[in-house]
Amino acid sequence: MSGTPPQESPDSPGLLPPAAAATVTRIAVAVLGTLPAIFVRVTGAELAPGWALLVFGLGVLSSAVLLMWAAETARADISGSLALAILAFIAVLPEYAVDLYFAYTAGSRPEYGAYAAANMTGANRLLVGVGWPMVALAALVAARRWRKARGDDGRVSATVTLEPHRRIDVAFLAVAAVFSFVMPLTREIGWYVAAIAIPWYGYYLFRISRCSSADLEELQGVPARLALFPTVRRRLTTAGLFLGAAAVIFVCAEPFANSLITSGTRFGIDRFLLVQWVAPLASEAPELIVAVVFAWRLRASDGLGALLSSKVNQWTLLVGCLPLAHAIGGGGASLPLVTRQVDEVALTAAQTLLAVSVLLNLRFAPWQAAGLFALFAAQFALPDESSRMILMWVYLGLALVLTALNTGQLRPTFRAIAGHVPGDPHHSVRSAGS
Repeated sequence: MSGTPPQESPDSPGLLPPAAAATVTRIAVAVLGTLPAIFVRVTGAELAPGWALLVFGLGVLSSAVLLMWAAETARADISGSLALAILAFIAVLPEYAVDLYFAYTAGSRPEYGAYAAANMTGANRLLVGVGWPMVALAALVAARRWRKARGDDGRVSATVTLEPHRRIDVAFLAVAAVFSFVMPLTREIGWYVAAIAIPWYGYYLFRISRCSSADLEELQGVPARLALFPTVRRRLTTAGLFLGAAAVIFVCAEPFANSLITSGTRFGIDRFLLVQWVAPLASEAPELIVAVVFAWRLRASDGLGALLSSKVNQWTLLVGCLPLAHAIGGGGASLPLVTRQVDEVALTAAQTLLAVSVLLNLRFAPWQAAGLFALFAAQFALPDESSRMILMWVYLGLALVLTALNTGQLRPTFRAIAGHVPGDPHHSVRSAGS
């Protein structure tokens, strides 16, 4: 028998939605978190850089939580993997808002171009280097908890196994990863990147809507309670949460981004590092938390799948939108990259290739998670700028080795681009009926 624990039953007490009062309390706390930022923006009050960072950072984080709840609740009215991909995009709208603000401002203030690239690369590397390992760790602990609760002292298999339709995500990410090396080679995020990356994401949405297995995981927490509302009330609540959170994000994006830069100057902290790591951590924290909760509830495949879909949209749609925002802001059709940003984008592209090679067999083992996290952490232990290029070659070398060990997975992976997904029940049904 396999050592992999089954998923918890939807009837499990651990999956019961919270009480109505608890739901109202959680939503109220999240809304309260946005109020200081709204008050400051409405009154025009001036805050010291540190306080501005705290107030607007809290507004972004609270809005991201509300946005995540709205996105999860909307799944009661939208089914399929297409819904999961769209909702993964909605969940990282705060990241888009901050990054596109930097790119837009760079149109008139070129120095902001470096911040746009920093924010984008930081978000992507955090997702793979921290988010994916967090899911694997939660899956390992949850598996051991499951075995211990049943008095089973056998060996625990904590490898996360993705559903067959996730080959589509891996294939599309692989192509995007290879293409992304155009950016450091040309030292810009050009208009042609937008012309290719944005339609590529659109085709990805089309493909997963037609070729996916996709019974979505049970709703949990606040969304599980909201989903019990009558249809009209549920949809109005979802729309209200989404519109309210999106409005707060729009209000907070500019002052939050500027406070990061000003705080760095005021306190002697590298502004680049604040933009690259603090801002993405605040905007992506809710998504990472939800993915970990899925893993903790023995749904690690769903948690990792959501982060994989998020990686696809951030490495295609987000990257493609940057030159557009730059042009709208009065700059050229391409967003230039300075030397440091060339290295950062190359390093992120190399990490993405390694991530693809890791998931070629649709399995994510604990040792692979530990490796991704160790490589991510290594960049802080090697602060010299030349070390980024060394780390990039390490990523590429490991990606080449893992790909060579999984050459048999290349054909089915790239056939997934055309919608051929062996092992996927929906694909099999369509094939039999055609």
